[in-house]
Amino acid sequence: MRIPLPAILFTAVLASISTAALAAASSSAFIEPVLGQLVGFTLPSGFEMNKANTSAGQYFRDAFPKGETTKNWSQMITVSGAKDENDTAKSAQFIAAHISDSIQRQCPDTFAVKPLGPTKIDGQDSFVAIASCGKVGPDKHSETALMLVIKAPKAVYTIQWAERTPSSAENLTIDEAKWKGRLKQMVPFRVCPVVAGEKPPYASCGKK
Repeated sequence: MRIPLPAILFTAVLASISTAALAAASSSAFIEPVLGQLVGFTLPSGFEMNKANTSAGQYFRDAFPKGETTKNWSQMITVSGAKDENDTAKSAQFIAAHISDSIQRQCPDTFAVKPLGPTKIDGQDSFVAIASCGKVGPDKHSETALMLVIKAPKAVYTIQWAERTPSSAENLTIDEAKWKGRLKQMVPFRVCPVVAGEKPPYASCGKK
């Protein structure tokens, strides 16, 4: 399930993680201009980024474990963005709830959600939640996704980590500890202004 953006955190966990926790073997920093701002996080070991898709004020880029593709994947990390020029989007929590509602419509009988709560990413209103479907898609696989929603000025961003497992006839029991661990693997999340003339690796955004 690719979690759609709306139509238009877990603060204790994030605060407890030192930058030393970033140094997981072979993890790499992802920082890229996305709709007028730099968006960053740590890409966990073993994932490879695909080329970004951008059009009409929207951005989407995904990553899969090495050897997996959009047609055959067990895990997927996505970065997405949507322009909000008039700043009409409501709070990050509201947007996360809207996304969860859209997921629930795909699997009303096997849906489960676990809000992890609000946080701030570089001062921007953000919210983290975990949502799952016991059966979804033509093959009726199960799918769970950790989502971070960031409501920045004039844009909304999401960073998500999804996992597919065999079909379940029941609502999945969300393994909160497992997904909190994955959240830790992706810190630090960053949203920074673009610096004119700066080139990758965007050192201004890598600084704490």
